[in-house]
Amino acid sequence: MAQLKQIVDYCNELLQSQDFRDYCPNGLQVEGNSQVNKIICGVTACQQLIDAAIAKNADAILVHHGYFWKGEEASITGIKKKRIAGLLQHNISLLAYHLPLDAHWDYGNNVELARRLGIKIDACVTEGVAKGLLWYGELNEAMTAAQLAEHIASCLNRQPQHLPSVSNQMIKRIGWCSGGAQGYIVQAADLGLDAYISGEVSEQTFHLAHELDIHYFAAGHHATESYGVQALGGHIAGHFDVNCEFIDIFNPI
Repeated sequence: MAQLKQIVDYCNELLQSQDFRDYCPNGLQVEGNSQVNKIICGVTACQQLIDAAIAKNADAILVHHGYFWKGEEASITGIKKKRIAGLLQHNISLLAYHLPLDAHWDYGNNVELARRLGIKIDACVTEGVAKGLLWYGELNEAMTAAQLAEHIASCLNRQPQHLPSVSNQMIKRIGWCSGGAQGYIVQAADLGLDAYISGEVSEQTFHLAHELDIHYFAAGHHATESYGVQALGGHIAGHFDVNCEFIDIFNPI
């Protein structure tokens, strides 16, 4: 068992959450039990995850997608009211780390994605809008687009959507950013990469892939961001005397 404050302070320092200008508050979003024995980890703090945490008598939930996003309605009504009421009624804390968990060099979504796909990391972008979020590196061996699509499907258990480059080149140099980062395809092309992987796809992405002559793979927002929170939860369990369990709530997006 550990103190909630100790866990929160440790995670804030580990992920350097104060250094990010994010779309939501990072760290402790809803305060529950001051003593933590069991943490449920998940990608998004949806009702299903909360219900699972309640059923397992968890003291805290750790997620990548929490609450209180910029631009959303501030009133705590409807779905938001039901979710937060469930946390408060059962004294369950909610910890959420968004961009800090994407960018972390040891436990982040992008590092974990590279590990699963077998990409040798070269670096991440250090300036501009993609700073700390757009990563790039190399595959061990060049692949065709069809081979890479099958490889992604095998590693992430989800068939990606492939938007081909105009020249349909072999793929060796590759960039990636988990989640809804399809907009970084321009920066990926500027790096001279053969392909770019993210989670989602937009209407204009098809045209950009063609005109920039770069392959694009939309591998799923949920699928590309399932691994950072697992890695962080495993680290927390090893550092503190707590039990961390990851629950994968199915999401095809």
